[in-house]
Amino acid sequence: MTKTYNATGINLKSMPLGEADRLVTILTPEWGLIRVVAPGSRKQNSKLAGRMGLFVVNQLLIYKGRSLDKITQAETLESYPGLAKDLGKLAASQYLAELVLCHALSEQPQAELYTLFNEHLRRLEQLPPLSSSPSGTSLLLAHLCQGIFHLLALAGIAPQVQQCCISQHPIQPDFTDQNWQVGFSVEAGGTYTLAVEASQPENRFHPVANRSQGVAQSPLPRLTCKLNAVELTIVQQLAAAELSQMSRDAIAPLWVKVERMLRDYAQYHFGRSIRSAALVDALAMSAES
Repeated sequence: MTKTYNATGINLKSMPLGEADRLVTILTPEWGLIRVVAPGSRKQNSKLAGRMGLFVVNQLLIYKGRSLDKITQAETLESYPGLAKDLGKLAASQYLAELVLCHALSEQPQAELYTLFNEHLRRLEQLPPLSSSPSGTSLLLAHLCQGIFHLLALAGIAPQVQQCCISQHPIQPDFTDQNWQVGFSVEAGGTYTLAVEASQPENRFHPVANRSQGVAQSPLPRLTCKLNAVELTIVQQLAAAELSQMSRDAIAPLWVKVERMLRDYAQYHFGRSIRSAALVDALAMSAES
């Protein structure tokens, strides 16, 4: 049985190990998520040092060890230097990487996830710098939201936004009514028409109060937020392969709302917080000020 194997992989995160090594978490299309040692990569003269950077894609030769596998050779195929030069792009990329880490499996092929993640990194890198474009923040958040939605869809847990998650009836935004809205519930898995909620007795909206009163808990979802016609349309279009012109023209506060909604949804369904979101929040605050 051979003790070496080949893999193509993109570095998602790393941490120091011992005096000079790194433990690197890598997404590969062939083997899924792997954690391998990069021997001596923290030394300045190491050939592996530059190849173990964040979001660097390498062709790897790996030695299978008893507890941890070790990289013996690495040849860089691609990198995304533009991401490190822009704090907003880097934050969005790290955000998507955290979702990938929540989703990816080990010892199973992950070719589709690998391709999708690299595609969204390319899109982020190709965006204009935030400082050089008035719409830079809006575009960055729009691409981040689409990346989140695509990753959720690939994981099989994307929110229902085309139909009511209670009645399963299609939802069409009504632009003729300026007060038209739908509800969005993280717990229920997507959007629902407020007409469904309005048709229920008031005491069924408050599960906490109901428990204290000995009343049966409401089957209605806990409301996360409400979406108007424009906001719902934007969210419905996230499933498309490319951002629509309407999405590209949307203002930053709209995308701030959508990102926070999708973040709550992802954190609830993956059961983990997204630490990189703090940097996105800082970016959003600067856009709103």
